[in-house]
Amino acid sequence: MIEHADEFAAPFERAGYDLSKIFYCGESVLLKSHRGHGFGNAFFDHREAHAHKLGGFTHSTFCRVERPADHPLKPADYRPLDPFWNKRGYKPVDGLVATYAWKDIDQAEETEHLMQFWMKKL
Repeated sequence: MIEHADEFAAPFERAGYDLSKIFYCGESVLLKSHRGHGFGNAFFDHREAHAHKLGGFTHSTFCRVERPADHPLKPADYRPLDPFWNKRGYKPVDGLVATYAWKDIDQAEETEHLMQFWMKKL
């Protein structure tokens, strides 16, 4: 049985993807003290190996929030992860965008956020 939110499913269905063949890698955060030691690569290796072990998946995907370059919550030492994801074979997919609402820590109420999906073939 596939369980997912409509917000997740809608862009994939519009783009013609079979959700039963998409392995979703949920959000992850690596502590700053652990960056640059190979943990990120190992984590992705294990997730992708798990997808292969389960079988039937053609693609792996995750999403990231789209924020402006001058977003007030962006850390001063922020480094985009695009080069890391590209090196692993993930690319953003044009039009594969979902909208989720949540309350940012500097906001009084929930606001909508665009989430860009990145994918790679398994």
